[in-house]
Amino acid sequence: MGTAKVYFTDMRVKVGESLLIKLDRLIQKAGIKEIDFSQKYTAIKLHFGEPGNLAFLRPNFAKTVADRVKKLGGMPFLTDCNTLYVGRRNNALLHLDAAAENGYSPLSTGCQNIIADGIRGTDDTEVPVNGGEYCKTAHIGKAIMDADIFISLTHFKGHEGAGFGGALKNIGMGCGSRAGKMIMHNDGKPFVNQNKCIGCKICARFCAHGAIGFSKNNETGGVRAAIDHKKCTGCGYCIGGCGPNAIYQNWDSGAKALCCKIAEYTKAVLDGRPNFHISVVTQVSPNCDCHDESDAAIVPDIGIFAGFDPVALDQACIDAVNAAPAITASAVFDNKKPAPNKVDSKADSGKGQDYFSDIYPATDWRYQLAHAEKIGLGTTKYELVTVK
Repeated sequence: MGTAKVYFTDMRVKVGESLLIKLDRLIQKAGIKEIDFSQKYTAIKLHFGEPGNLAFLRPNFAKTVADRVKKLGGMPFLTDCNTLYVGRRNNALLHLDAAAENGYSPLSTGCQNIIADGIRGTDDTEVPVNGGEYCKTAHIGKAIMDADIFISLTHFKGHEGAGFGGALKNIGMGCGSRAGKMIMHNDGKPFVNQNKCIGCKICARFCAHGAIGFSKNNETGGVRAAIDHKKCTGCGYCIGGCGPNAIYQNWDSGAKALCCKIAEYTKAVLDGRPNFHISVVTQVSPNCDCHDESDAAIVPDIGIFAGFDPVALDQACIDAVNAAPAITASAVFDNKKPAPNKVDSKADSGKGQDYFSDIYPATDWRYQLAHAEKIGLGTTKYELVTVK
């Protein structure tokens, strides 16, 4: 596979010109006009954001993309699938309420919100995975598969299970129905480090399956959590909810399988129809927008990337983040000490810096891109084209 073109625009704007105008110009330069949208249903896959999280993409971005699709003759809708974990997006009614609370409505975006896997998260289509090694089929939200054209609109960020959350994560995990998400997660299940657990019981609030129990620890004398693996689906959301970092996963098998399954689910979604991808690298939080909070950004805002190859797009976003100066008061430095007297300094990042590995040292995000490239989803080799 050759080199893919990835188009980029920074966050700078002149007086009288908005970032949304730059976004529209970017996607046109990146070739969205090459797609025949005439009277075609167009799924714009994004993350509506868990209420309480403030890092998710504002509806203005979605409106700009939807407006361009309509100008090209298409019929756009915004979409996502329900979640596995306890929260406000694990059924379509709550999900739509959450979207509205975060500003997503036909009035703000000019198109409808559709939860692709239905009220209970059971409306899915079993789709073949061409070249799949971990999954021969994928369970994808039916409304997404009913669309003629697919567009991903991604908030690029970190992720506790996959290392980073980019286009592949937005598509692969995001388009999976609740059954699909369980299949992607179930190779690795978390454990509790009894020496770190403080018995706060917050982790149980994040478990949708009642898998976390508490009992007195004979050695410490305090109440400690334990996970029943017969009930646990391996979604890993309790990991992000644990303040003392007492919950961990057997990443040797789980993380690699999760990343590879994300790539295979992405291929199932994209195969056989036109697709286009946009990633906004702003408020790069260390965790997924599925959290009902958003930690401080790890780097300053960078810009917006677009193109036809989601693998090249993710690689370009990772490279841009790792080339940026780290924000000292962020999760980047939770596992290491910053250089003395250096604030937001490139000396802290340095050549070869890998922020996502610093934040999640037990997770290798490279599995996503390597496997995606292996199954023919795209290439990590790219040419960056700057659009003013």
